[in-house]
Amino acid sequence: MAVDRVPVLKRCRSLGLEPGFLGIDKKSKRESKRANKKMSEYGLQLREKQKAKFVYGVLEKPFRNYYEKAERQSGQTGENLMILLERRLDNVVFRMGFGRTRRETRQIVDHKHVLVNGKCINIPSYLVKPGDVIEIKEKCKSSERYKSILETTGGRLIPAWLDADQENLRGTVKQLPTREEIDTPVNEMLIVELYSK
Repeated sequence: MAVDRVPVLKRCRSLGLEPGFLGIDKKSKRESKRANKKMSEYGLQLREKQKAKFVYGVLEKPFRNYYEKAERQSGQTGENLMILLERRLDNVVFRMGFGRTRRETRQIVDHKHVLVNGKCINIPSYLVKPGDVIEIKEKCKSSERYKSILETTGGRLIPAWLDADQENLRGTVKQLPTREEIDTPVNEMLIVELYSK
């Protein structure tokens, strides 16, 4: 499996992205070398796509598949794409505060710690549906790892489309998110323009 090994803060700096969207509290003190350079239209479109891929931890081929799926759905392609990415299981676990960073929640899902409607699912790209109950396995709940995670993520805001009980490490998907409820700083229209060339 391909793994993105680029240093996170370096990548955030090059994409002009706040590390907080990945759940990282550190800040980079350096300035990007390309901060004042004018960028072409294609460069802007490519940067938005790379930003979305980086935030959600998706590689090129699966990202293109998400785009094609979003295109087939009714409504605006860009909004559909962002909603599909937001529905990924690893992202939902992160949003509920059961992991400090998106990479950590991906690992939690990979290591079979997550139950969806009582069934163990270890596929980070699994798309959740309204009414799904997501919880951490009973035997993992008492581990020291989750106690320290909850200390870190306790003050994190949980989106309105999710309902999370952090004490019992379980939550429910109340409804599908709308674009307004997704705070990821990505201009999805530029991604649509890039792919529709």
